[in-house]
This record gives sequence, structure tokens and C-alpha cells, in this order.
Amino acid sequence: MASHGELEVEIVAADHFVWSGAARTVNARTANGQIGILPGHSPILAILEAGELSVEPVDGERLVVGVDGGFFSVDSNRVVIVADNARVGGSVTPESV
Repeated sequence: MASHGELEVEIVAADHFVWSGAARTVNARTANGQIGILPGHSPILAILEAGELSVEPVDGERLVVGVDGGFFSVDSNRVVIVADNARVGGSVTPESV
């Protein structure tokens, strides 16, 4: 459970769990352009574009996840990312999924 100044982030793909935890920021590419999410962000539901998203966890190294589409939602410091395909550490290509 994230504290007041943190985001609670959950990333899942269509067929597997990817990552969850407390984070300081989440950055992703949407159909309307790049977006950065910080604690206190207003609620939003957006279409996720193919590319890389990044998460800065409270503890640990920056996490980069390659996705090939999906959506994400933000509400009450909770970020849920549902990707068609996702891969920690790099891009998603037909050969890698």
C-alpha cells in the first residue's frame, strides 16, 4: 500500500502479471502524447501507445517496460496499466512475446 505522497502502481499484460509496487512517478506515451504521473494527479483514463513506459519505484532502480498498446487509469494515487503485451526491460516485438 502506497503512502499519501506515493503512487500505487500495478502493471499487467493480457496473459501475465508484470509489476506492482509503490512509486514516485510513472511516465508513458498515450494517444495524445507523453504523460507524467505524480502523486495527486487528477483522475484520467487514457489509451496507451506502443513504446516504453517508465516507473520510478520508491525503493530500487528505475523500471522500463516495453508495451504494445493498452490503456491506463489514474485515480486516488492508484495507477493501473493494462497492456496487450508487456516486457520488463525493453521493447515488445513479435519475436519477444
